[in-house]
Amino acid sequence: MAKRIVLHVKGSNHQNPIPTAVKIGNMVYTSAIIGSDPETGEVPEKVEEEVANLFHYLKEIVEIAGGSTDDIAHLSVSVTDREYKKVVNQEWLKMFPDENNRPARHSTLQDLREGLRVQIEMTAVL
Repeated sequence: MAKRIVLHVKGSNHQNPIPTAVKIGNMVYTSAIIGSDPETGEVPEKVEEEVANLFHYLKEIVEIAGGSTDDIAHLSVSVTDREYKKVVNQEWLKMFPDENNRPARHSTLQDLREGLRVQIEMTAVL
C-alpha cells in the first residue's frame, strides 16, 4: 500500500484541518488552492495577482513532490465571475504555451469563501 506524504507550501494554509497537497506513489493531489500572497498569506486586492499566486503554488507543489509542471494532468478551476477565466487563461498560457502539451482543465462558476475570486485543484502524475 502506498504511503501518503503531506506536502507543505509556505503561504498556502487552510482554515480547516486539511493539507494543501498530498503525494501517494506517483500521484499528487491538492485541496482547493487559493491565491494568497506567499509571504503574507493575504489575498491580494487585484485578481491578476491572486491568479498569479495560484499558478506559483501549482508549480511549487509539483516541484516539492519531485516533478515539474509537465506532470500536471488536470486542473479544476472555480471562479466567482466568468470574466475571471480570462485572467486564468493569461497565466495558463504562460505556464502551458504549447497547445499540444497542456493539462485537461475544467472551470465552474461557484461561490467561494469571502474575499476569494478564484481557486484551483490540481492532479499531477509524476
